[in-house]
Amino acid sequence: MTSVGFVGLGNMGAALAGNLVASGHDLWTHDLAGPERSPDGAMFVSDLSALSAQVDVMVLSLPDGDASRSVVETIARAPRRTVGHIVDTSTVGLEAARSIAQFAAGAGFAYVDAPVSGGVAGAQARSLTVMYAGSPAACEAVMPVLEGLSDRRYRVGGEAGMGQALKLANNFLSATALAATSEAVAFGTSVGIDMATMLEVLNASSGRSAASEDKFVNHVLPGTFASGFANTLMAKDVQLYLDAIESARGPAVLGSATAGVWRRFAERHPAVDFTEIYTFTTEG
Repeated sequence: MTSVGFVGLGNMGAALAGNLVASGHDLWTHDLAGPERSPDGAMFVSDLSALSAQVDVMVLSLPDGDASRSVVETIARAPRRTVGHIVDTSTVGLEAARSIAQFAAGAGFAYVDAPVSGGVAGAQARSLTVMYAGSPAACEAVMPVLEGLSDRRYRVGGEAGMGQALKLANNFLSATALAATSEAVAFGTSVGIDMATMLEVLNASSGRSAASEDKFVNHVLPGTFASGFANTLMAKDVQLYLDAIESARGPAVLGSATAGVWRRFAERHPAVDFTEIYTFTTEG
């Protein structure tokens, strides 16, 4: 199997790295926080330049475009670099993906834009969706790695940025549904309806969504708020969507409203689980 490096062992990254090990890949990992979250069976490397000299494909799972760009630049400068392809599972936005892909091409390696959706639980169950875009040759070259990440993969275009566009559209819909469901459930409970009863009825009716069927049932109703995705990241993703749609001169009425809700939530309660938007909604 292809020798693979993995950079970024956060909640999602650690799960994806574990999938690659389980799929039989020789995996070397790197994270600024250290080796604590490196999966069993992987070899942790503390120096990114050294890692870049011993793997064929580098997978990134990072918080934003600036982090991805910094890592790609470090890889490009690495002495005796062996990396030929980068698979970026981060949500970085259209312009960042295009810029990083152009930089990578100039440095002599290919960039595959491959954001993911489905949360940590989806990654662990291999049901997470990988939306990848890149040249046919690059996508074919990294296919064993994409197959190692998840059983659910979709090639959505031939250029970097197309995967980002679909991921941002998906996260906008997810963010809007979760905010709207929070408001609706808060209204129902304010007039005395039991939340469990309300969710049972909603999920048997036309108002159901992933927010009501998954996020509320598994995280809000039991009060655990432990989906593994921070509100600051969702606020960032929705703002990236808004920036992209405004750049394309598309309609942004709901985009602006949704971005405003998530921005205020993240400012008031930074870095909490994004399912806690229900609590934020009840604050008034």
